[in-house]
Formats: sequence, C-alpha cells, structure tokens
Amino acid sequence: MMAAMPSTAATDETLAALTAQVAALSARCEAVLSENAQLRAQVAWFQRQLFGRKSERRIVQPDAAQGTLGEAFDAVPDAPAPAKKTRVAGHERSTKPARADADESTLFFDEGKVPVEVIAVANPEAAGLAPEDYEVIGERVSHRLAQRPGSYVVLKYVRPVIKRRDTQALSCPAAPIGVIEGSRADVSFIAGLLVDKLVYHLPLYRQHQRLAQCGIRVSRQWLTQIAQAAIALIEPVHDAQWQSVLVSRVKRMDETPLKAGREGPGKMKSAYFWPVMGEHDEICFHYQPSRRQEHVEQLLGPAAVAGGVLHTDGYNAYAWYAKKTGIAHAQCWAHSRRAFVKAEAIEPERVAQALEHIGVLYRVEQEIRHKSLAGPAKRAWRQQHALPAAQRFFAWVDRQFEAQGLLPSSPFTKALAYVRERRDGLMLYLDDPDVEIDTNSLERALRAIPMGKKNWMFCWTELGAKQIGIAQSLLVTCKLHDIDPYDYLVDVLQRVGQHPASRVHELTPRMWKSLFADSPLRSPLHQIA
Repeated sequence: MMAAMPSTAATDETLAALTAQVAALSARCEAVLSENAQLRAQVAWFQRQLFGRKSERRIVQPDAAQGTLGEAFDAVPDAPAPAKKTRVAGHERSTKPARADADESTLFFDEGKVPVEVIAVANPEAAGLAPEDYEVIGERVSHRLAQRPGSYVVLKYVRPVIKRRDTQALSCPAAPIGVIEGSRADVSFIAGLLVDKLVYHLPLYRQHQRLAQCGIRVSRQWLTQIAQAAIALIEPVHDAQWQSVLVSRVKRMDETPLKAGREGPGKMKSAYFWPVMGEHDEICFHYQPSRRQEHVEQLLGPAAVAGGVLHTDGYNAYAWYAKKTGIAHAQCWAHSRRAFVKAEAIEPERVAQALEHIGVLYRVEQEIRHKSLAGPAKRAWRQQHALPAAQRFFAWVDRQFEAQGLLPSSPFTKALAYVRERRDGLMLYLDDPDVEIDTNSLERALRAIPMGKKNWMFCWTELGAKQIGIAQSLLVTCKLHDIDPYDYLVDVLQRVGQHPASRVHELTPRMWKSLFADSPLRSPLHQIA
C-alpha cells in the first residue's frame, strides 16, 4: 500500500515556517555582524589611542600598504565657591585702601632670597637747584613685584625726601602708579602671570607655590584678583578684535567643551567655547553654556556678510545657520578623512583607496603653497588639478554604495554617507581661493583650550570661563601673528588706559604688530642697566 502524500496545506505551513526561520536567522546574523563591526571599531579606536600615531600625515610603507591615521582651574577659583564656608578675613580688601606712596614697613618678601633692583626716583622739586640749596633728610621706599622670564625680581623704588633750605618745605615724589592702581604687582609680573597660566598652562595655585619657594609671600586670592583686573583692562581690545572677525567674509568656526560652574555637590556644568577665526588670522573664544544651534546665530548675528562663507566641520548646527541666513557653507576635508580612518580596521582596502583619493587633493594644496599661489592663480590651479580629483573621488563613493555587502551600521558606510551628504560644501573651496581645504588652522589655534583643561581642569564660575576666553583670544592671536605674548601684554596693559577709545582696535595683536611692536612700552624692570 502506498504511503499517503502530505497535503498541500501541510507543505505550505512547513515552507512558511522555514522561511520565517531563515528570515529570523538572517536578521540575527546581520545584527551580530553589525555588533561585531562596532566592537572592532571600538577596539581599533582604543588601539589608536594607546599605540597609534597622533599626526594626520599619511605615510606610505615600502610595500605600498596604507598607513594609519591617529584620531586626531585645580585652578584657583575666580570667585569663592558657593559652598557653606566662612570667608577668611585676611582675604578681604581693606575698607581703607593703602596709599600707593606710603612707606612699607612690613616686607612681603624674603630679602635673603629675592633679588632686589633699586631704582632711584628723582625729586622734581630739586630740579635746577644746586646741591647746597637743599639737603636730603630721609627717604621713603615702596616696592613692586616684577618678573623676568624665569625669575622674580622686586623693584625697590627709593624716593628721597628733601627739605629746601630757603623755604624749609618738605617734598617727596609720589610712588610710580602701576597699571592696577594701588597694587604691588608690576606690569611685568601681571603679564608673566597671564602668560604662565594661559600660554604655558601653569595654574595659579602652582604659580603660588613657585612664588612661595622663591620667598614671595602673597595670597592665592591676590593672584586671582590681579588676573581678573588685568583681563578687565584688555576686554575692550578683545571686543574690537571680535568686531574685526565679524566683518570677515570667510569665517571658520568650531566648538570645544569645558567644565564651568558648579552644577551640584561634586559636579561641574558642561559648557563650550565657540572659537571663531576671521580672514585676518584673528580668533575669538566665546563661552556659551551649551552646544545648541541657536548659539551660532547669537554669535554671528541673524544676517550674513555679503558673499560670506562659513567654514566648519559637519555639525548640523552650522548647516542650520547657513540655511537660515543663506551664507555659503564650506565643509572640512580633514573631518571627512577622519571618518574613513575610523573604518580602517573594518575595511582596510577600501579605506586605503579613499585616503589615496583625498591625498591627491592635499598634494595639490601643497603645490599651491610651494608655488605661493593666491587669488585667481590659486583658483585656476585648483580647477585644473583638484577639481578632476574631487570628481573622481565622489564617483568612487557612488560606486561603493552600489556595491553589495555594506552594512548600514558599518563605519565605512557611515563615512561614505558623511561625504556624500556634504558634497557641495566639500567642493566649495575649489571655487573660492580664500577658503582653505580644511579647518585645521582653526583646530591648531583652539588647542590652547583642551591643553589648558588638562592643567586647570575647569573654570569655577561662568565669569571665569568668559575671562579665560577674553585672554586666550588675544594670546592665541599673538601666536598666529608671531608676536611675543609677554611683550604684547606688557605694552598693551600700560597703553590701554591712555589710548583713545575710538582707536582701541589699534591695540589688537594684528594692528599692534604694525603700529607699536618696533618700540613697545617696557616695564621699569627693563630700564635697569
């Protein structure tokens, strides 16, 4: 007897069950592959942090293999922490300020350790008098804390008290007035304090320890107060520089995080500096409490400069501002390159091809710098050599999307999507010689903030963060224009109080270099033979 054949309905049910099982296995397999790709990317990232190169230069090995690319205040608080602590009476300013020309009977330094330079102050009343016409009956002494690079010096001003024989009148010249009225800090010390903290990232508490080891007895709060007072003096100069940046046709912009202000017990608020660089290599760091997109409009304004270009990374806040204002939005090729580097452990061969395409563009820029091309000549060279290379790169990107086997969650797929979505912005620099291929110049300039964070850790208050931004704006701009920040601050701190407010822009580093750098104002310390 023949066995009964299975019914059509049973066969269909079995087939449907098998189909569902295959679909479930396929989904599970895809999920496992996606998770595996993510884990491999994370391991590769950690390996780069521990063992990888930090330079973005691409080095081709002898066997032509593609090299890898690295990814790329403990400070004294500017104000007392809002904690339940009693304020030390010794840190309060006296209700009756000491007179600048009063004698100082109690020294604030150890005469056995601290070198003292004596400066004799001539008495103007003795001018034109013969020595027999008056007698010196005493002298008054005042001190200023000064600084030479790498050492501290106390300036001892000796001011003779004379008595005229004919009139019996007593006179003594007043003590020289410092840039901070009534302060014992010479302008050289103030400049050195800011340079040590913001250029060499030496927190105020470490400077206080160094002062103590050198025999200088001052309070940490005093260091904070004179730093705040000095930054308040140069704030108008920062504001003038910001106006120069705002009117620039091409602006580069980025954001970098920091900790500022207390959020709660043991917690600090997360905030951001938004650096903006103008076309004259001037940069301003603006503190904002978050990374929200409206901060871009608050800083740059609701209307764009005619023919303006905003050059940034791929953060969507900049694209939102460009769309709202109509400003041209240039994108950064270095960030596009880094997106592919992140996928190197997953797709090494394809990433090597991407880096080779992008490398052609950078070699064109290197040739432009070597030939010192600018303006129309620079644009023509890019159109002739870089434009075809960029077109070949985006054609290659399209072919990769057409290929099979790329997971949507793969870092390589994300890199392809990143550059394809930003194609117009990445191509914009080819038509505008004033736009660079990337924002690396801005990233190098803003490095002062993350470098400083490793030392002063945070800004205790929002006011402190704003002051850090004001000072760093001028000091980093000094570096961009090859200006000694110490010489600049010594001059500008003395000049800003007497300079006409309508011409304060002349004190910005870019203008100062051409107007005053050849004969800057010096501290009395430099007048000592």
